[in-house]
Amino acid sequence: MSVWFVTGAARGLGAEITREALERGHSVVATARDVSAVLRAYPQKPDGLLAVRADVTEPEQLTAAVEAALAEFGRIDVVVNNAGYGLVGAIEEASDKAVRDLFDVNVFGVLNTLRATLPTLRAQRSGHVVNIGSVGGFATAPAVGLYGASKFALEGISEALHGELAPLGVRVTIVEPGGFRTDFLNSSSIQVEPASIADYDAGAGPVREALAGNDGRQPGDPAKGARAVVDVTEVAEPPLRLQLGADAVERVEAKLDLVRRELDEWRHVALSTAV
Repeated sequence: MSVWFVTGAARGLGAEITREALERGHSVVATARDVSAVLRAYPQKPDGLLAVRADVTEPEQLTAAVEAALAEFGRIDVVVNNAGYGLVGAIEEASDKAVRDLFDVNVFGVLNTLRATLPTLRAQRSGHVVNIGSVGGFATAPAVGLYGASKFALEGISEALHGELAPLGVRVTIVEPGGFRTDFLNSSSIQVEPASIADYDAGAGPVREALAGNDGRQPGDPAKGARAVVDVTEVAEPPLRLQLGADAVERVEAKLDLVRRELDEWRHVALSTAV
């Protein structure tokens, strides 16, 4: 059995992944800013669960969480970077503070977690890093471009990390979920910037409205998504990218078609710049 280290484990997909891993007999170090929230999520107090307070924007808390994990279980096999939140607003409408706060959690929080956990995985010459991204990190949209940008950054980190860790026996997978019926679209997981510039009503407005009315109506089943994530850690050759949901597959396919079409249309210009 494996030892899992999960950030943002108190709710949403992180809670479901934690629950699924525990049900399969794995041990889980479940971290969150509020330990009591983790304990409330698992009132049955299952064997193998270690709840630890860790805010991903506080490196010393993550270091302490890793030390607690090693003291309790002696190793860490799977690191799940799940902590994160969304931001809605046109690019120009979003405040500097809102964007920096978003990147502090969604990007720098992942880097903090990696710095805390990777020394253990490297020393073991084994392990699996699972970064919970978004299909919005592959193909973004108006009104969610800054959230998408944070997940695009995670795509780049994951691609490079995959090449850096593969020779050491450590796998990397970035998960690209579509819409899942978690609390992601309510105020606990998403920040909405005010629609302050009327010129963006046509471009960003429809997405704002769609997101506001879609909470609880997303097509994805979180329990099935969690099973897929745990499954992918149990195969010999896990993928670098794993899409979850028919909506995610559709958006990725549409983006690939667009890139291929534009590449072919403008190939002559690209090639004309060669010496």
